[in-house]
Amino acid sequence: MDDIDNRIAAQVRGLRAESGLSLEALAESCGVSRSMISLIERGESSPTAVLLEKLATGLDVPLAGLFEAAPAAADPVARRAAQLAWRDPHSGYVRRNVSPSGIASPIQLVEVVFPAGARVAYESAQRVSTVHQQVWMLEGTMEIAVGDALHRLGEGDCLAFALDRPTSFHNPTRRRARYAVVLATLPPARP
Repeated sequence: MDDIDNRIAAQVRGLRAESGLSLEALAESCGVSRSMISLIERGESSPTAVLLEKLATGLDVPLAGLFEAAPAAADPVARRAAQLAWRDPHSGYVRRNVSPSGIASPIQLVEVVFPAGARVAYESAQRVSTVHQQVWMLEGTMEIAVGDALHRLGEGDCLAFALDRPTSFHNPTRRRARYAVVLATLPPARP
């Protein structure tokens, strides 16, 4: 998984530079310490999904944006063999960005395999850009809380919501769950 940690490091560094944010400014906006961001940017830390979501919010990108590669040339096809998988060190869930990197699109596809009994809670906050997410259950069962609303999803069910409130994912069963996530990022409204 070293490749994925290096990819995350490069993305966080690059997105922070594009945004013109210092380490201090990013730390203040997302609630992650300057030293932790520095460790992540150097590829010396395997951050959890919760920590990465905080960074993504501070950088105004969806979590999937932290896993993209900077390809030499944009290819509209993302071959499965080239799609790196990342395992959350806390919950054990595995996510794989399915969408091709380097293609200008407001849509991203992610596949997630969620272990039995696992739970992840994100403190998602309002971003500058609006990010819409849909979770489509392919196998198993998930309980997804969006703000105060709890949704129990089974195979074939789909839940749509914006990433603007705390969200938690829980697999309450004894078997893994697998789902697709579709993210659409809308640019900020012009004043």
